[in-house]
Amino acid sequence: MGLIQFLVSLFILLAFSLPPHVRGNAELEALMKLKSSLDPEDRLLKSWTKEGDPCSGLFEGVACNEHRKVANISLQGKGLYGEVSPAVAELKCLSGLYLHYNNLSGEIPKEISYLTELNDLYLNVNNLSGGIPSEIGDMTSLQVLQLCCNQLTGNIPTQMGFLKRLSVLALQHNKLTGQIPASLGDLRMLKRLDLSFNKFFGTIPAKLASVPSLEVLDIQSNSLSGVAPLDLKRLKERFQCKNNPHLCGVGFSTLRACTAFDMDKVNVDGLPLGPHITDSPPKANPKPADFKAPCSQTHCTKSTKLPQAAVVAGVISLSVTLGAAVFLALIRYRRHKQKVSNTSDPSDGRLSTDQAKDFYRKTASPLVSLEYSNGWDPLADGRNGIAFSQEYLSKYWFNMEDVESATQYFSEVNLLGRSKFCSVYKGVLRDGSLVAVRIINVTSCKSEEAEFVKGLDLLFSLRHENVVKLKGFCCSRGRGECFLIYDFIPMGNLSQYLDVEDERNQVLEWSNRVSIVNGIAKGIGYLHSSEADKPAIIHQNISVEKVLIDHHFNPYISDPGLPKLLADDVVFSTLKISAAMGYLAPEYITTGRFTEKSDVYAFGVIVLQVLSGKLQLSSSMRLAAEACRYEEFIDTNLKGKFSESEAAALAKIALVCTHELPDHRPTMQEVILELSNLRANS
Repeated sequence: MGLIQFLVSLFILLAFSLPPHVRGNAELEALMKLKSSLDPEDRLLKSWTKEGDPCSGLFEGVACNEHRKVANISLQGKGLYGEVSPAVAELKCLSGLYLHYNNLSGEIPKEISYLTELNDLYLNVNNLSGGIPSEIGDMTSLQVLQLCCNQLTGNIPTQMGFLKRLSVLALQHNKLTGQIPASLGDLRMLKRLDLSFNKFFGTIPAKLASVPSLEVLDIQSNSLSGVAPLDLKRLKERFQCKNNPHLCGVGFSTLRACTAFDMDKVNVDGLPLGPHITDSPPKANPKPADFKAPCSQTHCTKSTKLPQAAVVAGVISLSVTLGAAVFLALIRYRRHKQKVSNTSDPSDGRLSTDQAKDFYRKTASPLVSLEYSNGWDPLADGRNGIAFSQEYLSKYWFNMEDVESATQYFSEVNLLGRSKFCSVYKGVLRDGSLVAVRIINVTSCKSEEAEFVKGLDLLFSLRHENVVKLKGFCCSRGRGECFLIYDFIPMGNLSQYLDVEDERNQVLEWSNRVSIVNGIAKGIGYLHSSEADKPAIIHQNISVEKVLIDHHFNPYISDPGLPKLLADDVVFSTLKISAAMGYLAPEYITTGRFTEKSDVYAFGVIVLQVLSGKLQLSSSMRLAAEACRYEEFIDTNLKGKFSESEAAALAKIALVCTHELPDHRPTMQEVILELSNLRANS
């Protein structure tokens, strides 16, 4: 009897120790509903089964988070031909939905607005119809909204102005109409807006033109009128406005000069004063009903005003024929070249639907081959006495096709940032996981290949919950570039949460600030520690720009060990910004060396920035922190909602970390201990 009881207890113990499956829960049911809608004949998503586990890695295009919740669905270019089911709204933790380059039809379900954690919504290059649901304005986490190249109709909902985190809005090549809502001017983080090849009329809102982060505005081939706001001149060639006959401007090379008649009809902001010939929607140019311009098209066919029906039909027929010829030629060119310049316009950097289908079915394995730049081959077997095992290669090395497809051929839409020595793109791997791809020209890398490989090996050894993880690496012979593939951290860097003018938007709560400081300290402490699988690492360039934030406001230190890969002159040039922002420890000027204590100094500066909510620190702010005059150094956006005891303790830590003499600064382990005592007593 005792043996039976033992076996039963052991069985129960094993059952509860197994990782929890998603089998039978609401998410699995939602995925099966979504499958039946996207793939009604069960031809393309056979790996999605009701007996399966979505988090096992066997569900094609599905990736889960650390809590075993579905976080990403990446099914671009799969040939899906159904509709988007409202059941997708049941995947509450979804942060990325990528259904572009398919043949989906039907309307965008309004229930999609329930996905309040969604960062990216890619539905472009499909056959979706109907309007843009106004409920999308409730998706406050949305950063990229890609709806181009569909058959969408109606107006842009004014509620889109509620998407405060939105950085990219792409609506080109649809059948949208109405006026451009002024509420888009409330999107203060908007970088790219593409409304080209639609039927918009009316004026360009002056409020939109004044968005400080706006980098690209494409409104070409619409029926806009009035005077282009002068603020748009700062965009230069990134303001695309051709084929709007009733739009004029002062100092715009691609717009006709405004006449006295134009100026009489608008005020200084380009808004109409009274009745105007384009106040009502103009008649659409004649066009075949089934004609759909490809995303790569850069100009529209002009309509003719000749009354003869035969001439009209002839012009249309010729235009369609020429457009099709150009499109086919472009496809052949893309298939031959398989890449585009990273400075191309996004519409030029996208694949056609057919190309995407062909491309994603070429290879089953994401790790096939490696390319190397001419005369620079750091991974050659046995060279310089260094060789990696096949297991190591299969784990970390990506081929060029994977890098290009993940970033949509380095589309500007996916560009996260660019500096003198590198560019960073957002990408989606074939398993649906989000990544950040850092591109570095080989001329910026260490010339000694052995040193470069050692630095690379060091980066792969880093494993900590507050340090961004390096997933893979690739070298390209054709491009002469190296690619570092990191985990993608979705909510931007810490600097975006400082200097917040509108207290309703992106103000960090006090508990989040304390948690972020703790996480940064632990991450730096890990880098400074010497362990069996890694030596101690000095970051050298810690700043709020290098601290990334996730949905739960956990901090991640980026670019640790990166100087190990870069040439000395590149490392030196990156320090100029750090010095200008006050992160560089004073002893560096005399010694020219980085130590753990110089990292501690930068950490102290960050703590003061987090407490004050300011990027630029003043001497008066430091004096206020020393005297605990909270009203003078604690962020006023908190409205007094903070712990004075915690504020005093954090200010004390910041001040001692930024002591002028390095010997008077604590180690990071001492800081971590002090912070743990603070949390225990709070």
